Amino acid sequence: MTLVDREQVASRLLRSSAKLSYDPETELDWDADLDPTLFAIPEQRVSLYGTPLWERMSHEQRVQLSWHEFASTASVGLWFELILMQGLLRYAYDQDPHSAHIQYCLTEIGDETRHSVMFARAAQKLAPGSRYRPPRLTHELGRFYKTLAAGPALFASVLVAEETLDRLQRESLSTPGLLPFAQDVCRIHVTEEARHVAYARTAVERQVARLSRRQLEWHRAQCVVTSVFVVAAFRDPAVYTAVGLDKDEAVRQARANPYTRETRRWMAERVTGFLADAGMISGPTSALWRRAGLVA
Repeated sequence: MTLVDREQVASRLLRSSAKLSYDPETELDWDADLDPTLFAIPEQRVSLYGTPLWERMSHEQRVQLSWHEFASTASVGLWFELILMQGLLRYAYDQDPHSAHIQYCLTEIGDETRHSVMFARAAQKLAPGSRYRPPRLTHELGRFYKTLAAGPALFASVLVAEETLDRLQRESLSTPGLLPFAQDVCRIHVTEEARHVAYARTAVERQVARLSRRQLEWHRAQCVVTSVFVVAAFRDPAVYTAVGLDKDEAVRQARANPYTRETRRWMAERVTGFLADAGMISGPTSALWRRAGLVA
């Protein structure tokens, strides 16, 4: 694998940030009325799509479930962005702030603060009164992870969280007839997240190249465990209760739903392909990726 110069990458990303960054406060119409007939995500990506329960749901319930699942994903994405920002700050602490590499790191933190506020406000607009979050265990494990994670395991896990969400949002942008407000949120996030992905991919490639075999296996294990917890947390089961469904039955059907399993694999396939090429998916931990449904 040919390693690119990280200063060149960071300089390019800084120029792009200067030209193409958004302030969600002014870019989004927060007072816009929401059409109750339009899905917030592509219909086939809603977790119950194609299930017996889906067949019994009214169109209004299906649409509302898509809004709540959008809000849940945004809220859990916000949670992980808080972890990411702390990881980036710790990473920058021992580095040279005069370098373009660290200046872009600080620029990305600025992007993520805006994204977090945008996700919080968007979740409340689509699902008023909701408080979607990861499970308690995942939240508490995140407390340790944000304090201890470093190196390629940090950046690779960030990529899984960012690129799985990014793939869903890109499809939402290209799907006609979805809720315009939801698409506008996706557009801002996708545009700025492309730079974050490029930065993290460069970090993974360079850092993996310096690891011993034992160190690499340790980072692989950290990455897969974190990735499994984060992706599983995107959909808070409380979304089903919010639209009048029996939560236990809805969770059971969603877990058994082949469309949902395929969506998870599809959301992850681009980033898992990169991580496999970079050496982060291989060896004993490969089975965990397959068991979690993140690789075929």
